[in-house]
Amino acid sequence: MNGKIKVLFAGETWFVYKMHLKGFDMIPLGGYEDFGVWFVEAMSEFKEEIEINHMPNHVVLTSFPKTLKEINQYDVIILSDCGKNTLQLYPDMFTIPMGPDRLDVIKEFVEMGKSFIMAGGWGSYQGIRGIAGYHGTAIEEILPVEIQSVDDRVEKPQGVRPEILKKSHPLFEGLPEEWPLFVGYNKIIPKKDSKLLAEINGDPFIAVRNYKKGKTMAFASDLSKHWGTAFINWEGYKNFWYNALKWITGNL
Repeated sequence: MNGKIKVLFAGETWFVYKMHLKGFDMIPLGGYEDFGVWFVEAMSEFKEEIEINHMPNHVVLTSFPKTLKEINQYDVIILSDCGKNTLQLYPDMFTIPMGPDRLDVIKEFVEMGKSFIMAGGWGSYQGIRGIAGYHGTAIEEILPVEIQSVDDRVEKPQGVRPEILKKSHPLFEGLPEEWPLFVGYNKIIPKKDSKLLAEINGDPFIAVRNYKKGKTMAFASDLSKHWGTAFINWEGYKNFWYNALKWITGNL
């Protein structure tokens, strides 16, 4: 590959609305949170090689690529805490047709030789109360894992540490041997043609797969807070994601 690795990183943002009740009085508070900052900042250290376009969820709804031509400007798509409705639906839901199914666009993107990563979280895989909703979609079809049809979160407030199964794999090159604790993950099921690289609590943690001409990767926990609060502060965080982006694009 010539030039920088171009990554579209979608998700990891939300708006906050709070209501404080102080006796007779109610005080509304609002805000906006961006939990993608740790990943973006970590990858900024490799800006000569990797270019990250972080697309917040409210922007994904309107501006995520709708065609293969649009999405092909990127080499890797990462979805993290970005549910299927944000990609499948459009702001004007009363237009028939609304527009292309952008999950199918991602699938075709991979089929033609590009790469896709899903990171875990309450809004990934099937997610909290099944809201993320990727079971039975084109995204499940291309991933190296099967997605359950129910709430797939495994909460581990005491913390659990991943076990690396394939230590010689390029993803783990130059990383500390001991990984940090995670306080939760999505329970996913590896497909027969996938390569399981790491487990957590006996369940899949990192799996990869060749799909048609492209590659996909499943990372079962958060790449940010809260499941990954210790992860973002781990000395190997930035190098792991650097390795992942280089390997999945055939540059490592």
